[in-house]
Amino acid sequence: MPKMKTKSSAKKRFKVSASGKVISAQAGKRHGMIKRTNKFIRNARGTTVMSAPDQRLARRYMPYDR
Repeated sequence: MPKMKTKSSAKKRFKVSASGKVISAQAGKRHGMIKRTNKFIRNARGTTVMSAPDQRLARRYMPYDR
């Protein structure tokens, strides 16, 4: 049986931690920072763990990254 392909967009955006959680960049920080509150910008720093339903989708896109 042939190998399954990994979605290129997913491997660029997501990372799987040692405990199996999917890590991604914070959403909503590409543009329009002037209208965001300082609290939002501060809290949206770095990376975040995806929600469980989204993790399921991301894992489906990356079959070998487990």
